[in-house]
Amino acid sequence: MSNDSDDIHDVSTAATNASTDQATDFATNLTGILNGGTLSLMISIGHKTHLFDTMSKLYEQKQFAKSEEIARAANLNERYVREWLGAMVTGQIVDYDKLIDRYSLPPDHATLLTRDAGIDNFAMFFQYISLMGRVEDKIVECFYEGGGVPYSEYPRFQELQAEETSRIFDARLVDEILPLSRGLRDRLERGIDVLDVGCGRGHAINVMARAFPRSRFVGYDISDEGIRAANEEASKMRLSNARFEVKDLSLMNDSEQYDLITAFDTIHDQAQPTKVLRAIYDALRTGGSDDTTGIFLMQDIAASSYVNENMSNPLAPTLYTISTMHCMTVSLASNGEGLGAVWGRQKAEQKLREAGFCGEIDIKEIEGDILNYYYITKKTKVNH
Repeated sequence: MSNDSDDIHDVSTAATNASTDQATDFATNLTGILNGGTLSLMISIGHKTHLFDTMSKLYEQKQFAKSEEIARAANLNERYVREWLGAMVTGQIVDYDKLIDRYSLPPDHATLLTRDAGIDNFAMFFQYISLMGRVEDKIVECFYEGGGVPYSEYPRFQELQAEETSRIFDARLVDEILPLSRGLRDRLERGIDVLDVGCGRGHAINVMARAFPRSRFVGYDISDEGIRAANEEASKMRLSNARFEVKDLSLMNDSEQYDLITAFDTIHDQAQPTKVLRAIYDALRTGGSDDTTGIFLMQDIAASSYVNENMSNPLAPTLYTISTMHCMTVSLASNGEGLGAVWGRQKAEQKLREAGFCGEIDIKEIEGDILNYYYITKKTKVNH
């Protein structure tokens, strides 16, 4: 029969073993995170240098290719390509045949890594890692001092945003996103006035203007660079029903001018989102029926306002990181509310109510799009 000290010893040993197992598991997890973080930079390079696209085309010709062939086809330095391939092989992204010393990008990987993958191309998202790394030390200062890092510190952010969203707008805007609001396409075909706030480089406006020539489209953005790019694209597309203005959304004072206002992944970045949403409400026409009432269509991050409810969100760590490193800090740099990318569904509904949208707020999703919610609401006759 064991004594009390033996029992305590057994419990202590079991606890120590369990703790050791947990530490080992956590170390394995950390190793995976470290490898994933470093591979993110290499995937970004593979996208920027068109290496994934090149290897996909080489696969169609010969499946496996030597590093010299890959470098030559991509017009790149072979030594750098070979080292990059080492990361891709050990990261299980590229296949390697040691007997013939040749590399291959499997077709099922190419469908998620090449430009031909369209909206399924994951590789372009990895560019945000290096962009955020540029401001890491400035973000660390904010942890100590408060405040934020201004938009001007992110020189390629709008370019990356345009690359990301253009694929979505081309593939889904006209046929999937706009029809989420019942009857909206019919109204656009008949001809209405549309505003896109925070339009960036204006691709959403230009896609809609091309699809609905009887409607009139306007885009507002604070970026001179973005508006120049938007006007250039509209000119190339020979659009006469699209125009763009440089405008601070917090100073917007349009009244009863638009039948539809869209905001694609931009409200949470605003310094004064509550004020901007109120200005959007005021800019919509009241109308006398469902066919004439102003509609607000807001695309924003699919998340909860409560961290415990985001545990099952596969993108949650990425969203909180991007929020810390860009969305929240850019707002705080302008003494803003600092909502952040993960402001969530509950807070979004609250803000819409505060802005005056007292009617029904539909929150919809598109199959295959785990990143976004689509909020659809109308201007009510009575201002609550």
